[in-house]
Amino acid sequence: MKHTTVARPRLLETALAAALCATAFSQLGRAQVPPASILRIDTTNLVVYYDDTPDPSKFATDPNVTTPITPRNFARNITIADIVAVNGQRAMGTHTRGTIANLGLNTAPGPGQAIADTARGAVAVVTFEILKSDGTPIGTIFGNALVAGNPPPGPASTVSAANIVITGGTGAFLGVRGQMGTVPPPAGVVAARSASMTEDPGNRRRNGGGTIQWIAHLIPMAYPEVAMLPAGPAITHSNDFSLVTASKPATAGEVLSLFARGLGPVTPGVDPGQPFPSSPLAKVNSPVEVSVNGKAAEVLSAAGYPGAVDGYQVNFRVPPDAAKGLASIQVSAAWISGAPVNIPVQ
Repeated sequence: MKHTTVARPRLLETALAAALCATAFSQLGRAQVPPASILRIDTTNLVVYYDDTPDPSKFATDPNVTTPITPRNFARNITIADIVAVNGQRAMGTHTRGTIANLGLNTAPGPGQAIADTARGAVAVVTFEILKSDGTPIGTIFGNALVAGNPPPGPASTVSAANIVITGGTGAFLGVRGQMGTVPPPAGVVAARSASMTEDPGNRRRNGGGTIQWIAHLIPMAYPEVAMLPAGPAITHSNDFSLVTASKPATAGEVLSLFARGLGPVTPGVDPGQPFPSSPLAKVNSPVEVSVNGKAAEVLSAAGYPGAVDGYQVNFRVPPDAAKGLASIQVSAAWISGAPVNIPVQ
């Protein structure tokens, strides 16, 4: 989606419009239940470093590609990988997995494996620290994992392995819950490279690794909500900040302003529960997207509305080819979507 950088988002400028905004935030209601939030997190240069030496002085010393000593059951390892995209949008960040112990659970175990009613490779703690493509922190997702084996009931249909519970998060993912699994890489693509704990992880990108996509089904503590007024969604014409209504509909290509809650952290930061400042404007630091009838709209700005607590203004342009009639408007932040609302377009 194309983003236009503006020096300062245009905010409400009249007492009447400010009163409208305050009313919208105070009367905010949910028109519908929000859709499931699914994050497809692509990772690359994934290397599993096996704890295969008892000598700490040898840890991370070998600059070359290494081959680990074949690990036995109950051994430990550390995984490091680069996050390169979320839901197809370029991103940065780091995935880590600390394996507490290999388990080798199997219903028909071989030598050294553990007999059990389930088949799992290990128990581990996982993290996904996600950044925007310019390095701006968005938030971190934490989870506990049963590695390998079949996914639990109910994940996305493309998930083929792993049983990971999302236990929490920070930043834009504060308080999130849910579950995760993995998608098999395409044929011929290696999922992971195994290395000795003696290999220097500073050369991980140069030495290369595997590629895995993770599918996270998030249940967020908060999600974007377009403010609702008795007359409809708090979406206005940007030229005079009058409400978009049946008697004054939006037009294709027009710039509109919507008012919402739940867009998450801002830059510069504001303490929880405190109102947003007027100078400098508190810009939303997560990716913000607006769709019109399922098509991405151009987002011009997204910022905390001065004086509001958890109240934001998003300026966006209706796509030039938007069809006439009722249009579905949906806003998302950090790939977490809110419920759609409808406005008329002429």
